[in-house]
Formats: sequence, C-alpha cells, structure tokens
Amino acid sequence: MTTVRVRYFASARAAAGVESEALELPAGATVADAVAALRTRHPGSLPRILDAASFLVDGVAVRDAERPLPAEGELDVLPPFAGG
Repeated sequence: MTTVRVRYFASARAAAGVESEALELPAGATVADAVAALRTRHPGSLPRILDAASFLVDGVAVRDAERPLPAEGELDVLPPFAGG
C-alpha cells in the first residue's frame, strides 16, 4: 500500500468538505485510480468537479491519468478557475 496526500482547492475543497486528506492505495496505483477512489469516498458533488479538474502530482501537471503515483506523494485537485 502507498499513502498519497490529496489537497483540494476552491470548489473541490467545498465539495470534499476537507482541505486535505490521506488516501491509501495499492502500490503502483495511478492518478486514475486515485480519482476513482475519491469518487467513491465523496459521492456528492465532488465527482462532477473531478470530471473538469486538473491534477498536479508533487507540483507537476498531470497529462496522463495512467501516471503512477509516487509513494508518499501529493495529489492536488484543481477545479477550473474563473478569471485570469
């Protein structure tokens, strides 16, 4: 198992009801696996936000959801932001 720290921003934070949380996943889990787990953990309005969100892994933008998550890594959930 590996633990990833998930940090939520803006509307994702409001939908999750927490600023951050630990997510335990099997070793070798991907960003897509983490997002699927988050959908299950927060079935209310977070899944809709996850559909449009961007993700950072340890501060680097994710272009491929099949990217493996590093052990003890950090996953940021960034909903679309208005303005500039």
